[in-house]
Amino acid sequence: MRLEVGIERLGEDGMELELRGLGHDFGPLTVLDDVSFSVRESEIVSVIGPSGCGKSTLLAIAGGLIAPSRGSAFTVGVPSAASLNPFTFVFQDAGLLPWRTVAGNVALALEDRLPSRKEQAEIIEEVLERTGLRGFAQAYPKQLSGGMKQRVGIARALAARPAFLLMDEPLSAVDAQTRELLMEEFLALWLRERVSILYVTHNLDEAVRLSDRIVVLSRRPGRVREIIDVGIPQAERGHPDVASELSALQHDIWNLLRSEARNADRELLSVERADV
Repeated sequence: MRLEVGIERLGEDGMELELRGLGHDFGPLTVLDDVSFSVRESEIVSVIGPSGCGKSTLLAIAGGLIAPSRGSAFTVGVPSAASLNPFTFVFQDAGLLPWRTVAGNVALALEDRLPSRKEQAEIIEEVLERTGLRGFAQAYPKQLSGGMKQRVGIARALAARPAFLLMDEPLSAVDAQTRELLMEEFLALWLRERVSILYVTHNLDEAVRLSDRIVVLSRRPGRVREIIDVGIPQAERGHPDVASELSALQHDIWNLLRSEARNADRELLSVERADV
């Protein structure tokens, strides 16, 4: 039975993104199978798994970019008349238009739904302030570092006032030092904004340091191996006293992933040999 991606009734316990029994096929290839979990209001849920297990496909289904072959993805508690957009995306590549300034790129999130230039300008100024970009409003993408470009991508997403922010490996294209800084800034921003986030990553450190819960997927077809509650408030994760707990959790997740990743690599190698 195939069900739609959509918005359900207004809930009484806050907004929630529900994924139920999701499966997806590309022709004869099944990439996801019976995936179920939720993202609650003001929660960061990370999805991690071996390469090719369907993480990005899962995110696209959650945000309504593609329809699932099986199961359903829907939101609960998002009023249809609200100013909130259900979803906005942040990808590996910030996707900035080179002929537009930072402010102009952020404006892309507003132009189709907010005709008033004055209101647009107010929101842009506010979101650039919140993301530390106020002094770069008139800069062009070619003048920005990789980390700054990602900040602009996040600012553009926040300008749309999403109910849920869907992020597909947003820090994978930056160097290690920039990634560390962006993680700190991202967490500080989330502590202020409390937007609900579904965060796809291949990086264990990102998942453990940022998330409330971590969904571990198996190799293809991606199935839920385990859903892990981190159990440490994000505001406390920079404290030395919890470093050993986070390290132990990262080790436990790697133990779950190691055999899945190894088998995924073997299967990929077998396919490549068969194609030769």
